[in-house]
Amino acid sequence: MHNVSRLGDWPEHFALGLLLAGIAWWRGSKRWTRVFLAMLIALAIAGLVGRVIKISTARARPSVKIEQVLNRSRFSSKFHAFPSGHVAASTAFFGVLFFANRRVGLACLPIPILIGFSRMYVNAHYLSDVVFAAILGVLCALLTARFFLLPIEDRKSQIEN
Repeated sequence: MHNVSRLGDWPEHFALGLLLAGIAWWRGSKRWTRVFLAMLIALAIAGLVGRVIKISTARARPSVKIEQVLNRSRFSSKFHAFPSGHVAASTAFFGVLFFANRRVGLACLPIPILIGFSRMYVNAHYLSDVVFAAILGVLCALLTARFFLLPIEDRKSQIEN
């Protein structure tokens, strides 16, 4: 679970998204290049919003002792439990894929779920941190898919008519 937690962070997702976008571009697939770039945008939005919420709430991680809570600093990573950045980023990333292609997205659904379990297992987050992060990720994915993927479908239906 420690490896899942480590590999489920945003830099790994970002590298995967860049790699997939590069392959799609190299193969000449405008649609999939756009999907993978939208996944990266959703990842960035979820990361940014999650970071702002983390600093604003300054919730202590489950592993923090009560003595440390009394002397907390908003900018210490010990007090950035809410929401889980790993889960928000992963859910946003794969959520866009789900909205673009349900079958492929559904096959990737276990990844953010596994990352959420791993974050609770390593005692970095509470269940509420993970659930809120998943909701945040879905909202970011929905917003990104709406603005970046819907125009593709609209153009495709106009061409067919």
